[in-house]
Amino acid sequence: MSKKIFWGLGILAVILWVALAVAFGQGKAPAPTPKAAPGAPPGEKAAAPEPATAPAPTPDPKQILQQMCDFLKNQPQFSFKAEVTDDRVYRGGRKLQYGLDMEAFVRRPDKLLINGDGDLEDKQLFFDGKTLTLFDKDKNFYGVIEAAGDLDAALDKAGKDFGLHVGLAELGSGRLWEHANRGLTNALYVGRHKVRGFSCHHLAFDKEKVHYQLWIDAGEKPLLRKVVVTQKGLPFAPQWTAYLSDWNFSPQLADDLFTFKPPAGAQKIDFVKVKKAEAPSSKVKPKGAKKKQKGGNS
Repeated sequence: MSKKIFWGLGILAVILWVALAVAFGQGKAPAPTPKAAPGAPPGEKAAAPEPATAPAPTPDPKQILQQMCDFLKNQPQFSFKAEVTDDRVYRGGRKLQYGLDMEAFVRRPDKLLINGDGDLEDKQLFFDGKTLTLFDKDKNFYGVIEAAGDLDAALDKAGKDFGLHVGLAELGSGRLWEHANRGLTNALYVGRHKVRGFSCHHLAFDKEKVHYQLWIDAGEKPLLRKVVVTQKGLPFAPQWTAYLSDWNFSPQLADDLFTFKPPAGAQKIDFVKVKKAEAPSSKVKPKGAKKKQKGGNS
């Protein structure tokens, strides 16, 4: 047998041996070895892909707002501090920003004290269950509104009759959710953002004349951490911003804390009531009607 025939038979034997090994040895070709994940130790198999999960639903901004309102409503007493900035518009729509430090004390159902000391004013608001007093420290005068009842009744009367509105005072209202929800035209959940280290739900709301944003603590207690109010109904849309801190739900609040005691030389002044728009007269004088002449017959 020649060398060519010998090598031909040898190659054929190798081919047949491989074919038989595949056909009878395993029954099928071996599966390819999965590749290891990048950076994994040698010999380690790749982890199986995780099943796809549905995205979490977007939180309801109005529900979060109501949780905050209900939480505060259920607190018999509390105090907090706030750092406030207020825009003032002047020539050509330019804006100046002024600061104010606030401190508030609330004891339900009929006690409130707010101290405000800032660039443009230094005032105090007292409510002792019978009278609501606004004291201007710089000018040393004060005004008193007779408002017996709870805090809601006093704030309503001050706002409707005298146009007196004090920022953040409504946080002590038992109808806070009703006030916040009234007249809403749009509500938006913006996302989870931080305010001075606290993870918060960032919310945005619209009413007819104002747009306001709230940052409510996403932790155990739904506390208000920041608020921005944009007066879109006013020229050049000035903003009012407050950062709230030092929440305390077990303060020691004595009765005399909420009672105003006029300092020496303080002058009492009267609040001026808001003028209500007069309704047009329903009596219409007919055209061509003649004036009644003196001594004439009717």
